[in-house]
Amino acid sequence: MEGFVFVLYYSNMRRAAPAPAIRVYNLFGESGDLPDVVHCETIASRSVLHDWTLAVHRHARLHQVLLIERGGGEATLDGRMVQLKPMQIVNVPVGHVHGFRFVPDTQGWVLTIAAEILDEALLASEGLRGALSRSAVVRGTTQIRTTMKQIFAEHAARDFGRAHVLRALSAAMIGLVARALTSESGGNAAAESGLFRRFEALLEQHHLERWSVADYAEALSITPTHLNRATRAATGDTASHLILNRLIREARRNLVYTNLPVSTIAYALGFEDPAYFSRVYAAATGVSPRAFRGQLHSGEI
Repeated sequence: MEGFVFVLYYSNMRRAAPAPAIRVYNLFGESGDLPDVVHCETIASRSVLHDWTLAVHRHARLHQVLLIERGGGEATLDGRMVQLKPMQIVNVPVGHVHGFRFVPDTQGWVLTIAAEILDEALLASEGLRGALSRSAVVRGTTQIRTTMKQIFAEHAARDFGRAHVLRALSAAMIGLVARALTSESGGNAAAESGLFRRFEALLEQHHLERWSVADYAEALSITPTHLNRATRAATGDTASHLILNRLIREARRNLVYTNLPVSTIAYALGFEDPAYFSRVYAAATGVSPRAFRGQLHSGEI
């Protein structure tokens, strides 16, 4: 896996039922550099180590696209069982629970993209995020297969301009995947999708102002209940969780790409109390801001 490690976070939140916790994985950085543009591995490279079965889990800050070349099996996507066949793609959005049971010797590719990279590539006005926020299995295309192979070749080569080329190819890939997802869904719920795009645009404009769900609903001239219905239809998640995720992504950018003190980052994000910011960040990611930055500097992730 060349420089990659898994960081396993367990939630410390109490649950009403004694069911086992779903494992949450984060897959980070090349040589300690967070985030690398993408991570690439074959389906077989990990599955063969686990008897071709990957238990249900979720990735806190990662989006994955799988392409089945040969073989198949079944996927568990947010509780749904879906059969896998050759030339199908599996879209696994950030935070969605998923697991796989592959037929032995299944061949294919797994592309992992950090949420921060998606943020750079996705414009709210284009509506791709809504399509990509649905976990699904749909038929792939020769164009998707070609782009996937180009990404894997570029990732392995380490040539000059690698990061720029990978960003461009990854942007093309997520556009093609979004197109496939939209085409197969038949463009249903267009009105709700349009509402979600307007919410996305407002979220980009006002996330640093710490708007509440009610504030966004008022700006959209709808009720908070209606807004939650639209966000659940588009992403399977609540408006409040999407607001929090956007704030956490901004915090991570600052922790990774600046040397600003944690307290300064907290104030910039609209928190009056840096200690409260640290608690919110830790609850969302499983690690405090200082510990996260310490792991970066020590090369642990």
